[in-house]
Amino acid sequence: MNPLSHFDAEGASRMVDVGAKDVTARVARASGRVRLCPETVALIRDRKLAKGDVLEVARLAGIMAAKKTAGWIPLCHPLPLDAVRVSFEYLDAQTIAIEAETRTTARTGVEMEALVAVSAAALTIYDMCKSVDRGMVIDRIRLEEKSGGKSGHFVRSEQSPREDAHDTEERNEPQESETRR
Repeated sequence: MNPLSHFDAEGASRMVDVGAKDVTARVARASGRVRLCPETVALIRDRKLAKGDVLEVARLAGIMAAKKTAGWIPLCHPLPLDAVRVSFEYLDAQTIAIEAETRTTARTGVEMEALVAVSAAALTIYDMCKSVDRGMVIDRIRLEEKSGGKSGHFVRSEQSPREDAHDTEERNEPQESETRR
């Protein structure tokens, strides 16, 4: 059996047939971050950018994108989403963390919707702030947790074997944290 389920025996792309799968409650949580100049973070926090409240616009972008995931990702099934939540946290003077949680009751997982929500929120932050900070970095977009379905429950361990030593050093630095929900 081919471990890459989106390819048939001849290697052609296909949308996986989920018709025989059980309908179950499914939840996914993804995260990412945007690193910016401290001055840009202050403008966002104080809501002083001319384009408006950056994080509220980014939240709406993430929710809207999650609802359109099948249009972004070619072989992704369109899902009836039960809920989408996008939240932000100021990790330090230069970093905004993004988290998205998606929920559905369906035959296939909702991980891509959570990842797309984080991606769209991050890109929206970039778009709204590019006039004052073109050096922003979007990184660490990843699945944190998923549950439901045949494959069971996944929770990212503190350090994935795919992360390098630089990421480990950054994660272990003490940082102030302020949440905006």
